[in-house]
Order: sequence, then structure tokens, then C-alpha cells
Amino acid sequence: MTEPLPAKVLQLGADERPQLVWTNERGGTTYQAGTRFIKWSPHTTRLDLAGERRRLEWAAPYHNVPRVLEWGSNDEAQWLVTAALAGTGAVMEPWISQPLVAARAIGRGLRMLHEALPVAECPFEWSPENRTGRRVPWAELGVPPIDRLVVCHGDPCSPNTIIGADGSPIGHVDLGSLGIADRWADLAVASINLDYNYGPGWEQEFFRAYDIEPDPRRIAYYRFLWDNEDRIGVSPEAARDLRASYSSS
Repeated sequence: MTEPLPAKVLQLGADERPQLVWTNERGGTTYQAGTRFIKWSPHTTRLDLAGERRRLEWAAPYHNVPRVLEWGSNDEAQWLVTAALAGTGAVMEPWISQPLVAARAIGRGLRMLHEALPVAECPFEWSPENRTGRRVPWAELGVPPIDRLVVCHGDPCSPNTIIGADGSPIGHVDLGSLGIADRWADLAVASINLDYNYGPGWEQEFFRAYDIEPDPRRIAYYRFLWDNEDRIGVSPEAARDLRASYSSS
């Protein structure tokens, strides 16, 4: 049975009836109402839409990201309303049927984002310590030496790249975790996510489009961190596993 729309979501849709387009694993939902996207996050989800709003507003002068139209909260939930970007998500048609074009666009798009956002002016962080709640000492996390600090997307999975009609990347969405980190924190996740969306065999095209050679040790580290960061924050054993995964690669 379809869940009824929250009354506030109906109101935020203005003259369009919101349609559910995404439910995340924590229970937050995203709706589309015409050219508006409405993120709805009950307080039980612990998603920080206020933080995403701040990140979008900070990034907007430097990169093509959704424009914030409205944000607020009540006793039930937080909400964030943004304007749709022109273009199409990388896992929608026609790009889901053109994995070569999509993989290259995702690689070029991530390079574009990393080069556009100024590290010196960024107030947000996405370091391993930040991601694990700063409860585990740096040495226990086994963080590999920094290759290059950039402002990372923070959720560089394929759907978050927007592609124009000519196959070129034109912007990004879902920047709730945006922050300064080694560029491999993004690269490791973006590359493996291609397998999930398009099947195996596209990673090399992604790295070629970004113009970088794969770094197996950093890739192993940041993929393990991505899969286990919540557990690592409370488990010394998981921190040791993370250190071992980097040391043995």
C-alpha cells in the first residue's frame, strides 16, 4: 500500500502533485513536483538536510548544483526544496543504455567538480576521522598518505552526476556529505559504483576520463571505509580491519 503524502510535502509541491522518486536506506524520501525536488527527512532518519542546504549554497558560485528554494523543519521532519538541474541523471535513459558515455561523463564530471571547488575556502570536512565520528585515533584508521586534497562530493555514486544532451557532464546533485578529503575518497567509490549501475568493465574508462591512473592501495582503503564507516566509529576491530585492508593491498 502506498504511504500517504505528508501534508507539508503536498503544500511544498505548490501547483504540482509530488511524485515519489527515491527512498533512501534511512527512510528519507525525495519527491518531484514539476521542476522542484522535495527532500523529506523525518527526524528518526538522522539525515542533516540543514547541512546539505549549507553545502549547496556554498558550492553554487563555483559549480552547477541545485538551487535551494526552501528549507525548514517542524516537529515531524526536515525538508529541503531545490530546483531541478537541466539534463538527465547518469542512470536514467538514454545514459543507462550507453555505459561508455556515462562512465566517461562521470569521470570528467568528478574532475570538473574537484577542480572548481576551492579547498582554501571550504568550511566542510569529509576526512576519515570526521566520517567515523572522531572516535578512533588517526593511527588506528591507517589513513594512507594524502595524494591531493580536494573538495569531495561525498556521495559520488553514478546517479548524482547530471549529463547534458551531448553526453557531457553538467552538474551534480545530493551534496549532503560534501567536504575536504583526499580525492581518492571520491574516486574509489565512484569507480566501483559503475559496476552496480552498468555492469563490470567500465572503471578504466572512468579513470581515463578523469585523467588518472588507478591507485590500488588508496582504492582499497577508501572502498572499505565507505562500506564500514558507521561500524568503524564504534568498533576497534573494524578499525583494525580497515588498517589491515590498506596495509595488505
